[in-house]
Amino acid sequence: MNNRADARTDDILPNGHIVRYEFRERLMHWINAVSYVYLMLTGLAFWSPWLLWIAVILGGTQISRLLHPWIGLVFAITLTWMYSAWASQMHTTEADKAWWNSMNHYVRNEDEEMPPAGRYNMGQKLLFWGFVFCGVLLLLSGLVLWLPEYIPWNARALRYGAVLIHPAAALLTIGLFMIHIYMSVFAERGALNSMIRGDVSQNFARRHHRLWWERVVGAVSRR
Repeated sequence: MNNRADARTDDILPNGHIVRYEFRERLMHWINAVSYVYLMLTGLAFWSPWLLWIAVILGGTQISRLLHPWIGLVFAITLTWMYSAWASQMHTTEADKAWWNSMNHYVRNEDEEMPPAGRYNMGQKLLFWGFVFCGVLLLLSGLVLWLPEYIPWNARALRYGAVLIHPAAALLTIGLFMIHIYMSVFAERGALNSMIRGDVSQNFARRHHRLWWERVVGAVSRR
């Protein structure tokens, strides 16, 4: 159970910063991120001969083909871990709907025009569910491609489907990954550091996740 789901009295550190991610949350995120980047790079190398040089750089084509499915399992396991930790916080609220209707201000980095958001805004929640959905497709189709000898001939449609579904889901995740980078590096400056250090300034929390900030400050004031 994720104990960051609710505000606690020890969320505010002595330096005034607010704990945003505990160590285990950061650990599962970075294991998942590193495994995803490896899968993305080797997957692109397998997808196009023009990109085969990526596999060569990563140890050679044979090593890449050997490691790709195993790293895929690491990605699936950490994604499941993230789901168990964060899914309960990813449901749509009325505040999320208001935030989504103001997306044009978010894209233009007009934070002062955005409605207040909770610990995660609607964009982050959609990214989460997008990765979960694509992760399931990648896992299932990847298993079929990895172990085709276990698929009976009368179920060969699964093989044909996996050949299409696996790269399609991978391309979708690449798009989501690029959006995630934009949101964490440019749209919410300081978000990337919060996944490294684990804390954010109160100014960051108040600016980008005001409803969450109010819960944290309110929990401390009620001590």
